[in-house]
Amino acid sequence: MGKKPVYAASTPGFIVNRVARPFYAESFRLRQEQVADCVTLDTLLKGAGGFRMGAFELTDMIGHDVNYAVTCSVFDAYYGDFRFQPSLIQKDLVDAGFLGRKTGQGFYSYQEGAEKPEAQVVSVLSSSDVNTIKCEVSEDVGHLAGLVERLSQAGVQVTQVSGLAKGYLKIGRALLALTDGRMACERAKDELLSDLVLVDLALDYQSAAHLALSRSASTSEAAFNDVVQCLDLLSIKVSEVADSPALVVMRTVAMLANEAADAVLQGVATAEGVDTAMCFGLNYPKGPLAWADSIGVADVEMVLRNLQLSYGEDRYRPSLLIRRIAMLEGSFHVQ
Repeated sequence: MGKKPVYAASTPGFIVNRVARPFYAESFRLRQEQVADCVTLDTLLKGAGGFRMGAFELTDMIGHDVNYAVTCSVFDAYYGDFRFQPSLIQKDLVDAGFLGRKTGQGFYSYQEGAEKPEAQVVSVLSSSDVNTIKCEVSEDVGHLAGLVERLSQAGVQVTQVSGLAKGYLKIGRALLALTDGRMACERAKDELLSDLVLVDLALDYQSAAHLALSRSASTSEAAFNDVVQCLDLLSIKVSEVADSPALVVMRTVAMLANEAADAVLQGVATAEGVDTAMCFGLNYPKGPLAWADSIGVADVEMVLRNLQLSYGEDRYRPSLLIRRIAMLEGSFHVQ
C-alpha cells in the first residue's frame, strides 16, 4: 500500500497526536501574547520552517471541535500535565461554533468573497546595492552558515573578523544573531550589546523565503533597516515580531523535539520511529529529532532552558533525554 509502519507503545496520543501538540500550542500562545497575527505566524512556519501549513490554517482545516477535543483528551490522560494544556483562544472558537472550514469561520473566514489576509511584512525603506552592504562575520557563525553562504552567492562582500563573538554577523550598524531562546532585550542586557537584531530559525537559509526578526529596545531604526535591506537583496521577506523568547520557528521546533525526546525516553517509539511518523503522518519537512541533531542538541536544550527561565513554567522543561544527549555532545541519530 506504500505506507510506512511504525511501532508505538499503547500510550495516550501514541506518536503523532502526542508529539504534534506543541505545533498548535506554541502558535496559539504566540497569538494570545500578541507576538504576531495568525497569518504572519502561519506564513513564517511555511516560509522559514518549511511546513506545508501553519497551525491556524491547519486547525481550521481539521476542525476546532476535533483538534480541541484531542488536546483535551491528551491533557486529561496525562493528569493535567501543563505541556498539553488546551488553548483558551481555541476554546472560544469552539464555544462560538466557529469550527473552521466546515462552518465557514475559524481563525480565518471562508465565506464567499472573504478577503484573504496577508502576512505583516516590513517595508524596505530604500533599495540596497550589493556593493554598499558591508557584512562581517565571526569565525564560527554556527547555524547561520547557510545565510552567510547565500550572502556570498549574492555578491555581498563577507569578511571574517576575529573581534566578533561566535555566531554573530555584523550587517551595517546591526549585530545579527540566531535566537537562543532569550528575548532580544534580555540578551542585549546580558551581553552589553547595542543594535542587536535576532533572527529566527529556518529549515534551510539557502532557500528560506520569509524570516522573523525581533530587536532589543535599544536597537535603532537605522540598524534594523540595514538587516531588512540586506535580506531584501536576497529576496527574503521579513516580518518583525514582538520581542519574545525563541521567536516562532525555533520555539516550535524546540518544543516538538522536546516532546519527541520524551516519547523516546518513555519507550513510546524509537527516534527513527518518531521522525518517520511525523514526516509521513503529518508531512513535516524534517523529523523533530533529526532537526534537533542538525541544530545541535545542546543548542536546543539551551533554547528550552531559556524558555523555561522566561516563563517560569514546567511546560518548557527540557526532556531528560535531551539533557543527557546534550551533556554527552551526542545526537539522536547515530551518523
